[in-house]
Amino acid sequence: MVAFCPNNNEVHIYKSSQDHWERLHVLEKHDQIVSGIDWSSKSNKIVTVSHDRNSYVWSLEGGEWVPTLVILRLNRAALCVQWSPKENKFAVGSGAKTVCICYYEQENNWWVSKLIRKRHESSVTNVAWHPNNVLLATTSTDGKCRVFSTFIKGVDTKPVSYLSSLTELVFLLCLCSKQQILQLDLSYSWAFGVKWSPSGNTLAYVGHSSMIYFVDEVGPSPLAQSVAFRDLPLRDVLFISEKMVIGVGYDSNPMVFVADDTGICLFLKFSSNIRNCGLSVLFCLTRLFIVLCFQFSEAFTKLYGQSKATTANEASESSKSGGGVHDNCINSIVSLSKAGSPKVMRFSTSGLDGKIAIWNLENMQEELGHQFQ
Repeated sequence: MVAFCPNNNEVHIYKSSQDHWERLHVLEKHDQIVSGIDWSSKSNKIVTVSHDRNSYVWSLEGGEWVPTLVILRLNRAALCVQWSPKENKFAVGSGAKTVCICYYEQENNWWVSKLIRKRHESSVTNVAWHPNNVLLATTSTDGKCRVFSTFIKGVDTKPVSYLSSLTELVFLLCLCSKQQILQLDLSYSWAFGVKWSPSGNTLAYVGHSSMIYFVDEVGPSPLAQSVAFRDLPLRDVLFISEKMVIGVGYDSNPMVFVADDTGICLFLKFSSNIRNCGLSVLFCLTRLFIVLCFQFSEAFTKLYGQSKATTANEASESSKSGGGVHDNCINSIVSLSKAGSPKVMRFSTSGLDGKIAIWNLENMQEELGHQFQ
């Protein structure tokens, strides 16, 4: 089954039936466009947020989806939402420069929220939960990626050490309070999709300047590396394994980024037929690894009426090749593997062209087997 918003104030739920999709439900409660949807796999609840500043948690009762209003206390649009790994709370990013951490109060039988205020300087574009159910990463149009502790007494248990860099006492104290743990200023443009690796040791997010950023050992002394590519910017990312990330965005085709044995990330093209199209890496610095691909963009060459620039060592072909699955910006990528799985073999993408596609990585696993480990 799949839930999506057809660019209005409704949420449609479809079910796969043999060779076609059948519409089962239409969720109608919001007054404006639905900007975020997340479907919990364990509790079978759907949370939706909208530009109307409201959020609803939908529960399936007697064959019908029943909404429960969530008190967000926002004065601007809600932009994104995601359930925590334990599904006992969820996070909502908004245009009010705040993040709402929502949880269920059993005594009052409603969903309430605690706000993270005065940290973001602009709209919060994406949120991502760490596997420990406490840390939350956010991206914003102020160009920064931040990591917060969302520890709520009575909801969360005290976290245990899960990274070698978190052994410092100050960091652990911050982890048990609602404080900002880390702020990353790697991007000089809007920052969008953000995700944690399956182990939680690596954080990845993307910028509007056609760059993707990887941060290892998130803590007092993080290690970061930046990868630049010649194509259009990305909007979202997904960890396939600890060493492989897939990014989607304005280029209409997914892209693959892999880490070699030394931890340096390599950039590959990911065409619509799941085929490896080459890579290029230039240099890295000692602790802050920077990988740049010195390639002129197709848009730049067209602007000056020149032919497409090529180099002798360039083995990749443009991802703008015809016959792609999507015809417009891909704004979402979702794993179809079980929660907590160390590898993702199937995922779905949805775009502004009104299409939802399901991708299978079994063939690619044979070509890049060690990156799936």
